[in-house]
Amino acid sequence: MSIQSGELVIILGVSRYIKFKFFKSLRFYIILLLMLVGIIPCVVMKAMVLDSYEKRAVDVRTAEIQNQCTILCNQLSSSKYLENGVSEIIQTELIQLSNVYNGRIMVMDREFVIIEDTYNLEKGKTMISEDVMNSFRGQVVSRYDGRNRFIEVAAPIKSEDDEQIIGVMLVSVSTDTIAATKALLRKKANIAEFIIILVVMAAAVFLGTVMVRPFAKITKSIGDLTDGYDTDYLHVSTYEETGLISEAFNKMLGRLKSLDESRQEFVSNVSHELKTPLTSMKVLSDSILMQKDAPVELYQEFMGDLSQEIERENKIINDLLSLVKMDKTAADMNIKSENMNEVIERILKRLQPLAAEANIEVVYESFRPVNAEIDEVKLSLAITNLVENAIKYNNKDGWVHVSLNADHKYCYIEIADSGIGIPEEETEHIFERFYRVDKSHSREIGGTGLGLSIARNVVVMHRGAIKVFSQPGEGTTFSVRIPIIYAG
Repeated sequence: MSIQSGELVIILGVSRYIKFKFFKSLRFYIILLLMLVGIIPCVVMKAMVLDSYEKRAVDVRTAEIQNQCTILCNQLSSSKYLENGVSEIIQTELIQLSNVYNGRIMVMDREFVIIEDTYNLEKGKTMISEDVMNSFRGQVVSRYDGRNRFIEVAAPIKSEDDEQIIGVMLVSVSTDTIAATKALLRKKANIAEFIIILVVMAAAVFLGTVMVRPFAKITKSIGDLTDGYDTDYLHVSTYEETGLISEAFNKMLGRLKSLDESRQEFVSNVSHELKTPLTSMKVLSDSILMQKDAPVELYQEFMGDLSQEIERENKIINDLLSLVKMDKTAADMNIKSENMNEVIERILKRLQPLAAEANIEVVYESFRPVNAEIDEVKLSLAITNLVENAIKYNNKDGWVHVSLNADHKYCYIEIADSGIGIPEEETEHIFERFYRVDKSHSREIGGTGLGLSIARNVVVMHRGAIKVFSQPGEGTTFSVRIPIIYAG
């Protein structure tokens, strides 16, 4: 199957097109696929039609020649041409057949001697060939030579009396007319093919552009988001895939907006929390400066208040640094196998003075010895914050109950108190940074609103979970679950 000039132009055009960056895009592959689907069947169909025409034309011409040979062989036999010699009628018919089909006719006797040649070139000579030999065996032999463009038919001449083969008629017919017709058909087919290719290319470009348009919209939305522009939610459901992409994008966008709102709220809260102690210190210092002859007792009272505000500012900064450090070193965990009973006992021992000062009874209950793979410093910070909150936000003469248990997979730590409790609508927000349930009471006892956020971050870093159960006026219970074997 040869490549025609029209096809070559298309191939060269596509080859140059591929050199551009565009060939990496989905649109290019859609266009290429559509072009292949449209062009390949066209090229194959053209070749099949031309080959089919040639085969059909050759078969029809061969059948015609065979029929004419059968008629002439019967006439040669009935006129005893091979025995009596020249017959003007037969001679005329042979010449007419030769002229009609632009061919050559030779008649041979049983001695393989050519007794008639319409070209008058081989008359009287002996001719032996495979086709002639097969014909002397009674076969009608036909052969097509496409390269030299001729059809050759060899037919036996039988006697009327005993059906013996007395000679052979060999006819060679030119197929130039078939080749010329095929060339004309090929030319017209090439024109039609070229037009079809152009139409297919135009349709492929159009369809490819239309098909990737939803992806272009998605790309633009992602680009706008990357550039910092606020973008609307996507609703591109042209295809199932674009619908899934839109859904994922909308989830991501919602998450980003939520994070941005949290960031803005966090910055606002940080500014407010850091500014409040500074404002108090400014007021205190201005007040003491305005009193020129203030007594020493007043100076001491004001300096004590200033010290408390400085301590409060220091605690806020330390908690912020703890959060930032955990955010930046989340992957830097110093994991070791620790005795959880001893870890909790050390924490409660450190907090015992705080509990005694508030007259809070702290009870520790361990159901079994527990060893777990943890970062002892970070997890101690989390448990300390939980127990410290249970003490600070408790009622007078209240209690705090800490328990430790484990199964084959997890370690369970529970901190329950008899404190003021948390309203149900507030529980989902208590792990947010700077969030306080009772803001006035929290500031009175020096809370920063970061302790629970730190605790949650530490538990999550240990691949664990933390839950809260609370009723206002009935106390609060925090339940922490940590894997015994750390899965980093």
